[in-house]
Amino acid sequence: MLDVNEYFDGKVKSIGFQTETLPATVGVMAPGEYRFDTSQPETMTVVSGALIVKLPDAKEWRTFNAGDRFEVAANLAFDLQVKVDTAYLCTYG
Repeated sequence: MLDVNEYFDGKVKSIGFQTETLPATVGVMAPGEYRFDTSQPETMTVVSGALIVKLPDAKEWRTFNAGDRFEVAANLAFDLQVKVDTAYLCTYG
């Protein structure tokens, strides 16, 4: 079953599904600034575009381009700046 989600007044849309091993979402973010909270560990892979990310406890922003990925532990928050429409794949667990 696919779960469709929409956040930030429709600027972030995702479809949730189950991979062979982990739950996941695939989606697109429109340009903007976003803050996400995690309830479980997340691995975010940029599929197209780029995400400028401030990871928990980081002092500097880092850019992740298509093919790059980053991880965030459970029960933390991270900030994103998106300059162009960006597609991502996020796995949980």
